[in-house]
Amino acid sequence: MPDDPTKAELVRIVVDGGLTSFDEPVELASGAMSRDFVDAKRALARGRDLTVTCRAIVALADELGVTFDAVGGMTMGADMFAHGVAMLADCGWFVVRKQPKDRGTRQQVEGTDLGAGHRVLLVEDTITTGGSTLTALEVVRATGAEVVLVTALVDRGDTAARRSPPPG
Repeated sequence: MPDDPTKAELVRIVVDGGLTSFDEPVELASGAMSRDFVDAKRALARGRDLTVTCRAIVALADELGVTFDAVGGMTMGADMFAHGVAMLADCGWFVVRKQPKDRGTRQQVEGTDLGAGHRVLLVEDTITTGGSTLTALEVVRATGAEVVLVTALVDRGDTAARRSPPPG
């Protein structure tokens, strides 16, 4: 259990509210198989638990000296954090669709308009390989915005950390 009380509370929230262990492995979004499944959306379905988590995300950015104009990531893993952090930090929020919309504006990024000069905090609920996060990173960078921090509630291993792209 982490020494930091907020981190310890986050671990408790995730374990108590979102961790399920199965007798047989289940397939994760990454294609990997695991007997342990973390449902972050279920874990953070209570307003208080989501608020604790979003405050921790804002505190992490503050501790690292990172400022940002917008927060978001790949839908659905980032949606709750995008909205919660935006309310706490008084910034823009956005979500990245898996594919551009096939009608209307044909946008792939919904919410605040991103572009050159925007500093973005990219968030995700659970990462195994980091594939969805890297996709969101590419889409955000294609708008001209700068990703200044990437964070996730749960990193199932060190695979995503090793895939961290260089800045730029």
